[in-house]
Amino acid sequence: MKNPPELIIYTDGSALGNPGPGGCAAVLKYGSNRKEISKGFRKTTNNRMELMGVILALEALNKEGLNFTVYSDSRYVVDAIEKKWVYSWHSKGFKGKKNPDLWLKILKLIKKQNVKFKWVESHVGIPENERCDYLAKKAAEMPSEIDEWYENNMDKQDLFD
Repeated sequence: MKNPPELIIYTDGSALGNPGPGGCAAVLKYGSNRKEISKGFRKTTNNRMELMGVILALEALNKEGLNFTVYSDSRYVVDAIEKKWVYSWHSKGFKGKKNPDLWLKILKLIKKQNVKFKWVESHVGIPENERCDYLAKKAAEMPSEIDEWYENNMDKQDLFD
């Protein structure tokens, strides 16, 4: 019996200024099927967009219990999950950690899946990573979404990168 194709996800985030308009994107591949998604936000940060790229991808999945890999050029994202730092942050109520709202969303979404995160170097010709970068930057140029949690808490700079 033939093995099913592997689900592979690439994500990226971008901000034009930090803070500034931002965009996030994901490319999902399953065999010959491919889905590209992106969103632009009027005011946010680069790290928030890196996290939002992951959230965008995970929210696009319509099944639980999937085995897949998420590739990101953000060490912030990959190391926090793969080195299990985020679980320690969570157990301490994210005290002194940035972007707790998005980390909580990611933890909730990955709980339903069997996912590995792998870091990839940016701008070295990996087609899906380059495409995510392009889509995230384009989304940042035409923001249509509001990062409400960020905008409502901007005065609390210790919560953000």
